[in-house]
Amino acid sequence: QVQLVESGGGLVQAGGSLRLSCVASGRTSPTYTMGWFRQAPGKEREFVAAIKWSGGRYADSVKGRFTISRDNAKNTVYLQMNSLNPLDTAVYYCAVSVLPGTQISVTAYNYWGQGTQVTVSS
Repeated sequence: QVQLVESGGGLVQAGGSLRLSCVASGRTSPTYTMGWFRQAPGKEREFVAAIKWSGGRYADSVKGRFTISRDNAKNTVYLQMNSLNPLDTAVYYCAVSVLPGTQISVTAYNYWGQGTQVTVSS
């Protein structure tokens, strides 16, 4: 089992920045993919970014604005979010996939955090 705890969400004005953190505990491994997803009210959960070893994969909607990184020594994954806009408003979830490859599908992830709210005001 892997437990995930997100932090760093909040209210920010359009154009601002936030940094989300997710600490993993339990049976963690640097070989696991760590990802970020988000879910806005009335919408399905969607992929944001994922990282396996180094470098990341991004949804087109956040490419160039968001950066995912991980610190394996701290079992932590980060999501630096810049140039935020109201469309980024959602609950952001951290997740872990034990499958090979850098997974971007919701169904490929085995463990989920409880989520952290990000609200961007116009």
